[in-house]
Parts: sequence; C-alpha cells; structure tokens
Amino acid sequence: MSQPVPHPQTSLGAMPVVTLDVGGASPRRLAVRIREGEGPPVVWLGGFRSDMRATKAAALDAWAAQSGRRMVRFDYSGHGESEGRFEDCTISDWLADACAVIDRYANEQPILVGSSMGGWIACLVARERAWRRVRVGGMVLIAPALDFTEALMWDVFPPEVRQALEQDGVWYRETPYAPKPDPIRMALIEDGRRHLMLDAPLEPGCPVHILQGMADPDVPYAHALRILERLPAQGSRLTLIKDGDHRLSRPEDIDLLVRTVAAMA
Repeated sequence: MSQPVPHPQTSLGAMPVVTLDVGGASPRRLAVRIREGEGPPVVWLGGFRSDMRATKAAALDAWAAQSGRRMVRFDYSGHGESEGRFEDCTISDWLADACAVIDRYANEQPILVGSSMGGWIACLVARERAWRRVRVGGMVLIAPALDFTEALMWDVFPPEVRQALEQDGVWYRETPYAPKPDPIRMALIEDGRRHLMLDAPLEPGCPVHILQGMADPDVPYAHALRILERLPAQGSRLTLIKDGDHRLSRPEDIDLLVRTVAAMA
C-alpha cells in the first residue's frame, strides 16, 4: 500500500534559505534549503528554468519532513533565488553548482532525484564523483534529458534557428512553462557538447530508476529507452506512464515519485 503524499505546502515555508558561495570563473551565491533528518540525503536537481519551489520538489520535501529524512534542495545559478543571469549560464555552471552543494551538504551516498535537465546533471555528478571514488547511493530520474542541448535541441532545430544561433548567438524559444521565451544561446549548445554522455555506456555505480511519461512532448520516451540501453542491466529500471506528460505533477504522478524515492532511499 502506498503511503499518503503530504501536501507540498506543509513544509515549504518552514525551511530557511542558506547561501553557498561557488567560486571559479563566475563567482556566484546559491540559495539552498536543507531539511535535517536521518539516512542518506535526498538531493533535488531541478529542470531547465525550474526552481526548488516546484511542485515535485516541494512534495518530496513534505515527504522528507514526514519521514524524518534529510533532504537538500537548491536553485542553480540564474534560477529561482540564486544569483546570476540565466542566459549567461551553461551546463558546466549548473554541474559545478550541483557538485558544490552536494559536496557541502549531502556528501554521504546521496540519493539524486533529477527532473528533466536535472537528470542529465545527476548523471554528470555521478560520473564526476566516480572519478573521485566517492559513491552516489542511487538516482531517480524523471524524464531525464541527457544530452538535451544536442539531441533535443540542435539536432531537431530547423535551419533558420541554427542560422540565428550561429549569427546572433541567441534564439528565443516560446515555452508553455513560463510567461517569457527561453533565451537559448549558442554558448549553451557549444558547452553542452563538452558533456555529452549517450555515445558511450553509462556507468553510474548505483541503482537508477527512470520515470517517463509516454505523452511527453519535450523528452520523448524513446529518449528514455536510449538512456536505459546504455545503463547496466543490473540495478536499472524504467517505469513508463502511458498518459504521463513532461511535468509528471498530477497527484498519481507525485505518489509514484515519492514511493520510488522512498524505495531507493
């Protein structure tokens, strides 16, 4: 029997924001919310232009509060309450943000929960930690958009969009998820090519469970199948939701997400 999912707003306002300074070529200050608790820390890695107040992140935080689990949420540079301009940031920046937060607040076998772009960031984090021989405890990936800058953007852009990017350095894409268009920069595409993963086997060194809607217009479920093919046979699972969209934020989707994370954690 599945456990009831707390309403997302039951715990959101109670958690203060702490800040973490990230150095490098573009120093910035990140906003982080930490839910104290026991067990391997659960880390939320949000999607492209999303933030840690999103429905799925808040629902998981409410579950963590009810279950006494440690959970960490944060906003990437240029997202939500963190510093920076979204259009100036790249995959390298957001990966550095995630690594800094996890190293500081969730270093002990974290359970990474990545949504859309956050699924790519989660896999990149797992690879980076494997290089350092530091273990990730597991990953739950929701419509994971690995290599999206190439496979789901550049490869499917019509010639006129590619030309605009190459000539102007930016193209503004209408989106149903925000009131303003997404500024897509050529710098984002070029940086994404430094982090492509799907041309080789994926070895995350931990269990992976993918949740994917088959009615997702942004990350087709064929993309999830491609990811699954590159994961190890042992410890890798894919759950397809036939009528699920990209958000997977309906009550039944949230219930599935919470049960999947609880089983992983």
